[in-house]
Amino acid sequence: MIRFALALYACALLALSSALSAGAQNDKPQEDKPAPEQHDQAPQKRPTLGPPTESSPGGPHSSTTTDSRKLIRVHKIYLENMDNHLSDKLMEDLAKSGRFQIAADAKDADAVMRGTCFDSRRLRSLHSEVFLSDRASGSTIWQDSILRPLNPPALAKAVDDTALLIAQHLTGDVQEALRK
Repeated sequence: MIRFALALYACALLALSSALSAGAQNDKPQEDKPAPEQHDQAPQKRPTLGPPTESSPGGPHSSTTTDSRKLIRVHKIYLENMDNHLSDKLMEDLAKSGRFQIAADAKDADAVMRGTCFDSRRLRSLHSEVFLSDRASGSTIWQDSILRPLNPPALAKAVDDTALLIAQHLTGDVQEALRK
């Protein structure tokens, strides 16, 4: 059974490698046609990806605001326990932002943040998803999903970076909602 699984895994890797190399060959310009100059071209349309976004130091902006009116009214957040101590790091970073207070009890909060922080050493990644929900109705107000590499950095550093990014995304989305 183990040999079969290893053979299947090897076939999958071979197929993926072939697909990637075939895609790379298709991306190469043909030799008989010179590549167009970048400054002579109009900006390329992005039909499926939408308009290009500004890049941030932490990577692409991965958060989504579901209800901006409710997000503006959130001042106290209760954090449920999350894997790999993400909730502890978020508590620190959200408190440092100055925009939010951390509630010790869910009854005292405007919103509840819950989520996961799954580390996969085999895939060498840390995947975190957090949701901010209205405490009264339970409806989602805001969410964020972040995928970070591991080894390097170490798990603790990746969790720290993830918490900081989530706090930055949340405060940035609140500021954007206030401008609307």
